[in-house]
Amino acid sequence: MARKKRTPPEINAGSMADIAFLLLIFFLVTTTMDVDTGLQRMLPPPLPPDMPKPPEIKQRNVFVVLVNANNQLLVEGDWLDIRNLRKKAKEFIANPLDKADLPEKEMKEVPFFGMYPVSKQVISLQNDRGTSYETYIRVQNELAAAYNELRNELALSKFGKSYDDLVRLGDKEKTDAIKAIYPQRISEAEPKNIGG
Repeated sequence: MARKKRTPPEINAGSMADIAFLLLIFFLVTTTMDVDTGLQRMLPPPLPPDMPKPPEIKQRNVFVVLVNANNQLLVEGDWLDIRNLRKKAKEFIANPLDKADLPEKEMKEVPFFGMYPVSKQVISLQNDRGTSYETYIRVQNELAAAYNELRNELALSKFGKSYDDLVRLGDKEKTDAIKAIYPQRISEAEPKNIGG
């Protein structure tokens, strides 16, 4: 008598595909995705055509930062390492010694502070078309960090809490007062071929 060859039992793969599909749907529905927020800048609305030209800004009130295609910084006409940009920007924004070559200050009524000298500073940032994205972001971060550090120092001295803590606590009145003293004014021009 001839023996029959035994074939191993087959696994039904149809139900495996269904299970894989259900797991895929489950993970898609339950997983949260990190969303990149990017740079938080609010662009001003376009000016109406009949609006008069804004007044000229005095040169002493403008902090000029140029980044060339070789990722080198020219700050106020001098070469500067990016690691020193924050310190230089803080000195410009605050003008603690009221130097004549740094921004003018005008007295303004600020809640919680009374009459307070507020700088008329503007930071002008210009990149070359060949500037690397990494350098562009590092420069933006250093300039934003200069404002954040000044705001934190002022909040600690006045309220005993950092500016970041006030933001987390949702104390809008105090954060608005600090922003009125150190308004973040970064003017970014369209990239050009600066050199390199």
